[in-house]
Amino acid sequence: FICYILIGNSAEIWTILLAPLFSLPVPLLPLQILWINLITDSLPGLALTAERAERNIMQRPPRPPDQGIFADGLGLRVLWIGLFFAGLTLGTQAFAIHFKHMHWQTMVFTILCLGQLFLALAMRSEKLSFFRLGAWSNPLLLFVVAGSFIVQMALIYNPFLNTIFKTQPLTFRELAFCLVISSLVFFAAGN
Repeated sequence: FICYILIGNSAEIWTILLAPLFSLPVPLLPLQILWINLITDSLPGLALTAERAERNIMQRPPRPPDQGIFADGLGLRVLWIGLFFAGLTLGTQAFAIHFKHMHWQTMVFTILCLGQLFLALAMRSEKLSFFRLGAWSNPLLLFVVAGSFIVQMALIYNPFLNTIFKTQPLTFRELAFCLVISSLVFFAAGN
C-alpha cells in the first residue's frame, strides 16, 4: 500500500513539476488532480488492504526497529517507477501536442488514471507477481479497478462530465494508445 501510494503520487508530482522544464503546458487541471487522488489513487489503495498475507510471512525475520520506511530498496523503487510513469505521461503529452491531438490533456489525465489502476494490480505483493497470485485472489481490488475504469470512461465520454472535468471524448485510437502506454506501468512495477 505504501509503495503504491508513493509511486502514484510521485508520478503525479513529477509530471506536474517536469512539464514546464520541457516547455509543455500545465498537464492537469486541479479538479483532475483531485479526481486522481480520490478515485483512482485512494480506492484501489484501500482495496489493496484486503490482500491476503504473503506466504511464509511469519518465517521472515522482523525488520529492525530503526530501519527507515525507504529501506530495502523501496526509495529507489518509488523513484524510478515514479519517474518512469511520469516519463510515459509527459512523453504522451509531448507526442499528442506535436501531432496536433486536440485531446492531449484528456490523454494525459487518462494515462495517469489508468496507470494508477495498473499500478494497483502490480503492487499486490512484494515478492509475487499478479499472475502468480492469481487474478481472483483479491476480488475487491478487481471490482474497484473495474469500477474506476468504467467511471473514468464516463468522464471521457459523458458530455455532462466533459463539461465539469474539462475532458473531451477520445477516438478509439487515442484510447487504445492510452491503454497501451498506461499498461507499461504494470510491467515496470510488477515483480
